[in-house]
Amino acid sequence: MRLLAIKNLNLAEDVLASVTKSRPQWARLVSAADHRVDRALAVLRPQAIVDHRSLLASLGWPPSLSNLSSTNVNTGKSSDVPNPLFTMRGDLKNQYSENFLALCNLQELQRRRRSRQLEGHNREIALHQPLWAIEELVNPISLASQRHFSKWVEKPEFIFALVYKLTRDFVDSMDELLQPMVDNARLAGYSCREEWISAMVTSLSTYLAKEIFPIYVGQLADDSVSGISSKAKISWLHLVDLMISFDKRVQALIGHSGVMINSREDENSQRISTLSVFCDRPDWLELWAKIELSDTFDKLNPELEDERSWKMKIHGALLVSASEDYKSPAITGTVLRCLSAAIDRCRPLPSISLRTIFIRLAGAPIITEFFNRLLHRCQEAEGLTALADEDALIKVVTSINASRYCESVLKEWCEDMFFLEMELAQDCDLGLRDNNSSGDGTAEGLDGCVFKEEIRKLEEFRIEWIEKISTVVLRGFDARCRDYMKNKRQWQETGEESGTMSKSFVVALDYLQGKISKMEGDLNEIDFVVVWRSLATGVDRLVSSGVLMSKAKFTDHGVERFESDLQVLFGVFGAWCLRPQGFFPRVSEGLKLLKMDENQLKGGIGGGKERWLKENGIRHLGVTEAEKIIKNRVFMG
Repeated sequence: MRLLAIKNLNLAEDVLASVTKSRPQWARLVSAADHRVDRALAVLRPQAIVDHRSLLASLGWPPSLSNLSSTNVNTGKSSDVPNPLFTMRGDLKNQYSENFLALCNLQELQRRRRSRQLEGHNREIALHQPLWAIEELVNPISLASQRHFSKWVEKPEFIFALVYKLTRDFVDSMDELLQPMVDNARLAGYSCREEWISAMVTSLSTYLAKEIFPIYVGQLADDSVSGISSKAKISWLHLVDLMISFDKRVQALIGHSGVMINSREDENSQRISTLSVFCDRPDWLELWAKIELSDTFDKLNPELEDERSWKMKIHGALLVSASEDYKSPAITGTVLRCLSAAIDRCRPLPSISLRTIFIRLAGAPIITEFFNRLLHRCQEAEGLTALADEDALIKVVTSINASRYCESVLKEWCEDMFFLEMELAQDCDLGLRDNNSSGDGTAEGLDGCVFKEEIRKLEEFRIEWIEKISTVVLRGFDARCRDYMKNKRQWQETGEESGTMSKSFVVALDYLQGKISKMEGDLNEIDFVVVWRSLATGVDRLVSSGVLMSKAKFTDHGVERFESDLQVLFGVFGAWCLRPQGFFPRVSEGLKLLKMDENQLKGGIGGGKERWLKENGIRHLGVTEAEKIIKNRVFMG
């Protein structure tokens, strides 16, 4: 009779669906008919569920769990729990099959009706419901299991072991006995194996949220005055470990059936993960992240304090795919491994937004703390010796290498699909991507990266301290060049009095070459290029202002000496580039003006000065500067 009633209601739904499409103006008539069908369904479904529960009791469901104990559950040595679904025979089996089929047909009928009623809306979210017949199997076995759970609050590993055992022991009957009946009812998109597993996981998640987590939160709250206690923290982390391990095992059970688990964030992914308890309780997620961060710092701080970790270099395989030698201290690898471990902890979370929150709370502070350590070491070195000491300079160079390596790893991670999904989700939440650039070129292409702010700080730190190193070296070079700059008579000496080059300038260049060579050995290749080019620019500016822009008069022999000095300067930087004079445009163009004959220079003093400079390849000196150099040129006889 029930199957006949469901058949007639399906025919009524066919008529309503046809009328809805062909006569949309009859909406009120369809609504009145829908109301009558709903009243009929309100009678049929409770009756079918009552009959189904009665049949399950007749079958001996749920199976007895009285022979289970904490010991044999944990060791896996207990005898198998009998499966009443495999032992039912005759009329009882036929009755169960008919009733199971009726529930499936009722659910398919309701799915069809909701699909029609939600036309034009986001139907996929609203239509999928857990399979009623499977829920009726899970609910009584879950209640029977909870009588054991109450004895294992302090030993949650027994709870997970029992749920996994029950899930695994009965999963085969879902495929062999129940899936054919679901297919017969034409319930599209339902896998009995997945429904059974997800229902068991959901029941466990509900128990954890109601009974276990409140106890653990209370233990942490009791010790809030003195901070997170070691015991409470260990208990919490152990519980999360059990949840992650359990989720992997039950998801493997689904995978064994050949069913593809949807990796996207949706309701289905939450139903097969016990970590879904954090979806409804973001405060618990924040507490978990706080505990993970505290545990990470407990392990990391001794390494940060150990000076040997800052002196040893990273050896072996790099954490990035590039082949550059970053010459980074070993502590950087330790920090990144801790960060990677924190990120891995949140990967099983069934929500992208939760993963983003967790990384920002438990991952980003690790980089922030490391950045603060780098900054403190550099400021300490600068405060003690103003970076004039060799050891202080090495300490800053080491920090720059660590910053560069950490920055490179973070940028590569941000290109991984795991982080790109977070960026896409963030863009969708905002509704519009912010295309405004920062203006300084930092963190380029990382607008939505979860580590954008940390990468920006590392970049700014590196740029600032590279500039300070360059300034310190230039200051030392300038001090050694002081006599060279002040000696204006050397440019007016005769051939007999003048030598081939200025000895004081050679001494300053020897200092400069020693500093650059030292940094070449200690600094990473990328930033070393920035440093020597910055030094070249600074030397070009110093020599140009101190010699060419001074009131010194240049004779032919003075020009020869200045050219000899510049050749030595170019030779120093020739070790790192093929055409060093290109990095000294001001002194090179100044020498070019000094070497011009008298007639050629007179043409430059006349009209059309800017055009004359361009025609003679002078592009980095202004008209005023060029005129000053020309006026300082002295032609004898």
